[in-house]
Amino acid sequence: MSRRSLENRDAQTRQLQDVVTNVEKHFGELCQIFAAYVRKTARLRDKADLLVNEINAYASTETPNLKQGLKNFADEFAKLQDYRQAEVERLEAKVVEPLKAYGTIVKMKRAETELQRATIDATRTTRHLEETIDNFEKQKIKDIKTIFSEFITIEMLFHGKALEVYTAAYQNIQKIDEDEDLEVFRNSLYPPDYSSRLDIVRANSKSPLQRSLSAKCVSGTGQVSTCRLRKEQQAEDGGDDEELDITDEEN
Repeated sequence: MSRRSLENRDAQTRQLQDVVTNVEKHFGELCQIFAAYVRKTARLRDKADLLVNEINAYASTETPNLKQGLKNFADEFAKLQDYRQAEVERLEAKVVEPLKAYGTIVKMKRAETELQRATIDATRTTRHLEETIDNFEKQKIKDIKTIFSEFITIEMLFHGKALEVYTAAYQNIQKIDEDEDLEVFRNSLYPPDYSSRLDIVRANSKSPLQRSLSAKCVSGTGQVSTCRLRKEQQAEDGGDDEELDITDEEN
């Protein structure tokens, strides 16, 4: 075995080990971060579900238009969480799992390198190492393209659906008739028979004399009659005074 052949084999072995170590490090980091991203998305889905429940609970206490608008909004928002659940599952299967699988691939390549390095035939080992490095690099690039393309596609699908759902949700909120609901609210404070009942209460609160005068002043005839009565009373009082004066003179 020539010294040059051994040097070439060792150089290629180190190169493959460096490539494998680099992939192991960065793919491991990517896997952890993508996994955290998926967990955050799942937690966001859970919080959104709580929000949907609270919106429905509040809507049930409101006026008709607001109630319907909020319930329609909640339905659309709940639909969005179904898409978010699909997003979580796809990211897990298409992004996280392939990156996680590289842990096994790296171990296999490292073991393969050590085995080839132990081979006595340096020329044959060098050839195998060249093929191993080439195949590993080719597969790595292909996998990176696939993984990131899947990530982008999954996110685009979700956000495309999200735009549709948010548009519908926005329209449902805008359709709420404020004036009609305000009228319903006012009617709930002041029932239809409120005015008539108020008049009865006011009438019952007057004194007997006030009620008598009010009854007489309802029409013009009542007012004339009252004036005539007052004049007749004054005339009678004056007549009594004259009779008294005549009596005194006679005496």
